Amino acid sequence: MMNYLQRMANYLKGAAEGVATIPQIEPLDERQVRNSAGGYSYPIDQWKRLERFLILGSEGGSYYATERTLTRENVDAVKECIKTDGVRTVKAIVDISDGGRAPKNGPALFVLALCAAAEDVETRQCALDALPKVARTGTHLFEFLGYVQEMRGWGRALRNAVADWYVAKPTEQLAVQLVKYRQRQGWTHRDVLRLSHAKSEALNPALRFAVKGAIPQEGWDLIQAFSRAQKGGNGTQELVRLISDHNLTWEMLPTESLTKLEIWDALLPKMPMTAMIRNLANMTRVGLLAPMSDASVIVCDRLRDETKLKKNRIHPIQVLLALATYASGRGFRGKGNWTPVQQVVDALNDVFYLAFASVETTGKRWYIGLDVSGSMASGAVAGTPLTPREAAAALSLVIAKTDPQYAIRAFQDTMTKLPISPAQRLDDVVRMTSGLRFGRTDCALPMLDALKAKVPVDVFCILTDSETWAGKVHPKEALNQYRERTGIPAKLIVVGMVSNGFSIADPNDGGMLDVVGFDTAVPQIMADFAT
Repeated sequence: MMNYLQRMANYLKGAAEGVATIPQIEPLDERQVRNSAGGYSYPIDQWKRLERFLILGSEGGSYYATERTLTRENVDAVKECIKTDGVRTVKAIVDISDGGRAPKNGPALFVLALCAAAEDVETRQCALDALPKVARTGTHLFEFLGYVQEMRGWGRALRNAVADWYVAKPTEQLAVQLVKYRQRQGWTHRDVLRLSHAKSEALNPALRFAVKGAIPQEGWDLIQAFSRAQKGGNGTQELVRLISDHNLTWEMLPTESLTKLEIWDALLPKMPMTAMIRNLANMTRVGLLAPMSDASVIVCDRLRDETKLKKNRIHPIQVLLALATYASGRGFRGKGNWTPVQQVVDALNDVFYLAFASVETTGKRWYIGLDVSGSMASGAVAGTPLTPREAAAALSLVIAKTDPQYAIRAFQDTMTKLPISPAQRLDDVVRMTSGLRFGRTDCALPMLDALKAKVPVDVFCILTDSETWAGKVHPKEALNQYRERTGIPAKLIVVGMVSNGFSIADPNDGGMLDVVGFDTAVPQIMADFAT
């Protein structure tokens, strides 16, 4: 008790002098909880935790929590959401997955499987009804089934939902699914069709092909073309003709054919946007993409097509990862080398910004605080090789690009010089950030720095994992000091870069907001809040 009374006495004394003195390793109020680093932050509710998990996942864990621990904590929060309001949970899954707001669909499929195995009948049915919107491809369906089979049996409702996934599709779409996504996650279409008992008189020729390998005699041109391509007996020119006549994708071709320039040249005109981004290195390696080549011009023009980016749900993380990989000239796992085409690198840089929702300038003065502490250098963003620190640096440039009045400052337990701006290439910024020294986390520093330097700020935006602990002042109190001493009613936006359960934003302060890093809707949300 004496320790608590002494602590409060010190705090009141410090408050009277204009400086709060409760360190971050002690709670500021009864609502704060101990974070994984040993400091105290505010807990986010289970709905915000659900949103973070759906967008960021938990692959790679974090500096303070293993992947297994972080996943278990997220699953507990998700189960609480399902128990509280299963229909709302399914709606959140659909909004994020179908809206292309997340880099990967795996977390959405996992949570949908949890909902499909819930005790509540309405939740289960709602989840199964949403299956086509969340499991949009055969790969998605196989991943969902891998999860759901561990949680429940194949009852009538699940069989019907999976059968409908097949028979409700138009013939052309079904044919694409059957030959493009033939085997994933240890599943094949034959496995699924036998378990679901899918039947349709109109679609039976295609379903028989998936189950027994019987090639339809008429009306299924894509399946027939796929079968001829797989035999590969007539050489490259025959494959080129099949690609041109029947829109075969690279997944439908024999593996050995994908080393030939002529094949990629035939594929490029109708190649889907996601496939094009994923295969930039392959097309460069075979010589199709070269400086000032026609193919390079086509690729750059298509990459900068904002309408197609949105239609194909191209996520900024996909682009950032593609940029970092392609510009390096080698794969993350060391597989293959190529000489990147500068025009393609520049186009990817532009695409990263275009992949976010368009936002008008707010006219506000922004202080962007980039957490580059040691904890931000561990873990992975959405299961990619990118660390939260590297991804946060790129995201900070998106915020800066929107408003001309900004300052970007990096911090750990001290302020760190980081001269970056949207004028620089993203891959250079990522490399620059990854080379910074490690340090402890003090998320109060941006506000204290702005106060000391007398920088007028309307919005503080801090990109962090909220594992703050090293400071003598809590971030909330640092913001309050800034407000009181400058007379500016500054707001604070916390961009969560890890799917843990903490935030430095006080949920009871209307001038503070917590958002999820790399949600494509974030720039608009932040702009609305700022204004």
